[in-house]
Amino acid sequence: MIILVLNCGSSSLKYQLLDMKNEEVYDLLAKGLVERIGMEVGCLKHQAEGKEKLVKEMPIEDHTVGIKAVLDALLDKEYGVLSTLEDIEAVGHRVVHGAEEFVCSQLITDEVVAQLEKCSVFAPLHNPANILGIKAVSAVLPTVPQVGVFDTAFHQTMPAYAYMYALPYEYYDKYRIRRYGFHGTSHKYVSAKGAKFAGLELGYSKIITCHLGNGSSIAAVVNGKSIDTTMGFTPLEGLIMGTRCGNVDPDVVTYLQEKEGLSPSEMSKVLNKKSGFLGMSCVSSDARDLNDAANEGNAKAKLTLKKLTYDITKFIGAYAAAMNGVDLIVFTGGIGENNSRLRRRVCENLTYLGVKFDYDANTVRGVDTMLTLPDSKVKVALITTNEELMIARDTMEIVLNEEQL
Repeated sequence: MIILVLNCGSSSLKYQLLDMKNEEVYDLLAKGLVERIGMEVGCLKHQAEGKEKLVKEMPIEDHTVGIKAVLDALLDKEYGVLSTLEDIEAVGHRVVHGAEEFVCSQLITDEVVAQLEKCSVFAPLHNPANILGIKAVSAVLPTVPQVGVFDTAFHQTMPAYAYMYALPYEYYDKYRIRRYGFHGTSHKYVSAKGAKFAGLELGYSKIITCHLGNGSSIAAVVNGKSIDTTMGFTPLEGLIMGTRCGNVDPDVVTYLQEKEGLSPSEMSKVLNKKSGFLGMSCVSSDARDLNDAANEGNAKAKLTLKKLTYDITKFIGAYAAAMNGVDLIVFTGGIGENNSRLRRRVCENLTYLGVKFDYDANTVRGVDTMLTLPDSKVKVALITTNEELMIARDTMEIVLNEEQL
């Protein structure tokens, strides 16, 4: 089954075209990125397997134009891989927030889109863009089935005592204020892949997955189900991130609003866009830049990286306690897969769990690797994530099941 996977942001969209033979066997036919949607000049970057890369600047007024540009690239005689759009059998969408409405991936219908629009209040920067992508595909490929795969769905197995905030209960009743968690597609994928890689039975396992990138979250996964995760009502909660502050005393927010004369939206911008690596280091929101600055002796960059290490170590310890033990700890995401120094520094603080770190194995980047010695009580692994493949798998399963009805 040939499946187009779309990840639509407010002004960009990433895509992959996969030929799914079955859940495990597939070919990546093409991938790419459309940037600066809605700006004066947009850009398409397209790479088909075995062909030259296409970079094309052009006006891209909206997501419909962007998706049409993607489809044109896929059909291009020189750079494309399709002979006709009828070759596309399904489209899978990453959808950031499904609230409590969606506990698993769903076939897109008018009713589902209506529910997604209601969920936009929880993710005003992300869900509207995801919906635009769905509607754009409907306009260009009206007969092709579409599936929504939700970042929040995997975490819907969290128990109430883990997802509730100790606020007046009426706010949950009225506004559904609770912890939802994100990066669910990645956590689900790497926990299953990691268990198999480590020789564990997923249904009888305790795994901590660390998805570390510009946005970061950690999840506690028991027998294949999420029981806790660091992100909350929004992706702001939890670890220090690229521009997000992570956990902070809520009274700091009201204190700063009063002292600085900030509106709620201005305060939200401080917490989400001006904090984290960028705010604390005064250098950059990119961990690679922080590493360079730290190597040059920058004290604030060193402090920021130490806080990231500390946050990760602290949450791993908390989740090991919550699960009454841990079998496997997984590092994934842009930082988790590529920053060997961070992995080492975290794992050197986990000897109390029985972690015996393999320093030689830890030199790798972006390759599935066991990072502990054979006699380590707790295993640690670098596991590469692939959210697009997870979306394609769910899309294939749902479309095939629908066809059999």
